[in-house]
Amino acid sequence: MELIVRQVAKYYKDKKAVDGVSLRLTEGINGLLGANGAGKTTLMRMMCGILKPTIGTISLDGMDVSSEDYRAVLGYLPQDFGYYPDFTGQDFLLYLASLKGLSRHHAKRKSAELLELVSLQNVAKKKIKTYSGGMKQRLGIAQALLNDPYLLIVDEPTAGLDPKERVRFRNLIADLGKDTIVLLSTHIVSDVEQIADHMLMMSNGKIILNEPWDKNRTDLEQLYLKEFGGDDE
Repeated sequence: MELIVRQVAKYYKDKKAVDGVSLRLTEGINGLLGANGAGKTTLMRMMCGILKPTIGTISLDGMDVSSEDYRAVLGYLPQDFGYYPDFTGQDFLLYLASLKGLSRHHAKRKSAELLELVSLQNVAKKKIKTYSGGMKQRLGIAQALLNDPYLLIVDEPTAGLDPKERVRFRNLIADLGKDTIVLLSTHIVSDVEQIADHMLMMSNGKIILNEPWDKNRTDLEQLYLKEFGGDDE
């Protein structure tokens, strides 16, 4: 299984938000580092079919990003995860499962399984507006997994979380990368340095680092600071 991005660019008038990116991603955790404004979100939105590239192509095992087959195996947690505050966590997952075409029986089973996976089973019948930031993010991961995706894209998932929730979320993502292509975008080095199998770094719309990652390496922060200065929070 592989995600192929070929010479993808996105232009807005005189600005190049993404400028000629080519990638080949396979199963595991693929970290995407870059300062705010580097082009990460634009690239990921194109990978999800939300934005159309100005030029270039994106495909997963031969399925074009614009196809129903591609969307059927995609899971996405955007940076600004929307939810219905008066829904319970359980009802929210059941609602989204119906939109994804799951049968009622399958939706109930899968929702219960995912609520346990993200440690929300004890608050499944509480309204989402009572959840902490970390609980909402974990619910976001659960909804992204409803269709058992082959490709999981998560954009700045730990922004605003306290250190304890960040670690918990990071461990959850690490487990998901065993048989799924996971692309995790962040501007926080510690979110990816210990769990990534492959590391990407983006600046001014271009990929400036693209290599397999050894989790025992200790120079990622230095590489990041060299490019972006102190902008890692």
